[in-house]
Amino acid sequence: MPAPATILVIDSGLGGLTVLREIVPTRPDAHYVYVADDVFFPYGHHSEDEIIARVVPLVGELIAAHRPDLVVIACNTMSVSVMAPLRAAYSVPFVGTVPAIKPACAASKTRRVSVLGTRATVKREYTQALIRDHGQGCEVTLVGSGELASLAEAALSGVEVSDQSIFAELAPCFVGEKDAARTDTVVLACTHYPLLMDRLVRLAPWPVNWIDPAPAIARRVADLMKPADDATEEAGAEMIFTSGRPHALNHALMPFFGGRVPA
Repeated sequence: MPAPATILVIDSGLGGLTVLREIVPTRPDAHYVYVADDVFFPYGHHSEDEIIARVVPLVGELIAAHRPDLVVIACNTMSVSVMAPLRAAYSVPFVGTVPAIKPACAASKTRRVSVLGTRATVKREYTQALIRDHGQGCEVTLVGSGELASLAEAALSGVEVSDQSIFAELAPCFVGEKDAARTDTVVLACTHYPLLMDRLVRLAPWPVNWIDPAPAIARRVADLMKPADDATEEAGAEMIFTSGRPHALNHALMPFFGGRVPA
């Protein structure tokens, strides 16, 4: 019986679970290895050169250890910094996560879009190029959050996070006063942020269209993978922290892994 395909998903922490959650239903037959590079968390506090120096050899070690059929970089900051070096270094297919500026600008009725990401993501040239190429005449507000990823990790881990702390990071996204000239679309340019989606929606000063790229990433993974073999073995899942710490969130993590308990 053939072994299941292996999909490696890597993020700076737990945010990439929001991407994994969308991928698993498209390929329930696959074996999943989720890697949280918590040693280097948060990536948004590091320079592009530091991220490249960290990620390229780390991904090489993970490829050697797990032999994945495909690698998902489930982190905007990592993706806008290191996709080209990764593809140059390794032959395995990569799927990145970059700010969904094109669909956001296409969908906006008021032509006013905000991009909420880490400070590193919003200042990268890659992000600036996306706006130049796909802004479609929209006024794009870049909002670099220093704390929201950490707040999302804390909330998932059961730590109480105040509405005030979340709103302080969110508020700069909302620009304008009159309905026809205010922000109507917010790009979630960090995979951690959908972990707080219910609270983002509740705390928003007015309703907006939230753009989460995870469903599009899942479709891309499904397109790149070979069709599932009906005779493949039952697949499992692994959760790895680069710090080596154990994960004590089995019940909280199971929904992201399609109901599986990650080893």
